[in-house]
Amino acid sequence: MLFSGRQPLFCDLLLVVEIGNTTASIAIFRGEECLEVHHAPTLTMSCKNGVDAQLLPVIAKYPALRDAALCSVVPLLDESICTSLRSFLPGEVVLITSSMHLPFTLHYDSPDSFGADRIALCALCRRLYPGEAVIALDIGTAITVDVLGSGQDYLGGFIMPGLDLMAKALHEHTARLPLVGIGRPETLLGLSTVDCIRNGIVLECVCGLEGLIVKIKNWLRDKHDEESIRVIATGGNAPFIAGMLDSSPVVEEHAVLRGSSYLFSLNAYPSR
Repeated sequence: MLFSGRQPLFCDLLLVVEIGNTTASIAIFRGEECLEVHHAPTLTMSCKNGVDAQLLPVIAKYPALRDAALCSVVPLLDESICTSLRSFLPGEVVLITSSMHLPFTLHYDSPDSFGADRIALCALCRRLYPGEAVIALDIGTAITVDVLGSGQDYLGGFIMPGLDLMAKALHEHTARLPLVGIGRPETLLGLSTVDCIRNGIVLECVCGLEGLIVKIKNWLRDKHDEESIRVIATGGNAPFIAGMLDSSPVVEEHAVLRGSSYLFSLNAYPSR
């Protein structure tokens, strides 16, 4: 979708549901302010009873709530969640997709395959840093890197396995390596199998991202004449990984939720 040029129209209250591969998040916004966020395993949203059990307590707290946005990377859940939202709320229910009006121009060979979470993150980057190039990291079940120019163009990105996926792959595809919890290494080198796995996974991620950020910044300067380049990070593992990066990204904890709220404001109630 090409850059829309629309001005945002924020509702008084908005429910935003983010369905990730591992975690579902339910947030309430008043304008651009996030009032509260609740998290649950995505598996709890796999049936109607589970969806209703997660949504109803939040909706009941806000009788004036009318509208909702759904940002999901699990397509099989979209229909049931949208159905529940429409049964509970009298207003608009907007699904975040690449076909909506976006605050950037998406250059992508298959726009329909561009994840809703990446769309929302890129939208928020344009909202927060207009006129600057942005490198956006989402460090979750998968790790994505998306790059925006200082104009309105999406320039490309990367998709890599996340920390927990790497740990799971080592455990499931070897005979003796244990499944290791991910955390910040206390030393550079490990002196046990558990420490060797944890240190290897975390430091591979940190060094890999750091190297990519350096390469992307050089590319942005050399090929696109960019001078001001922001780096932001979000996702479940962003806080501790970002703290280990020399590039010191700005951590936006609820970036996908905030970006979804912004996209709702650009796309709902077009006649207002």
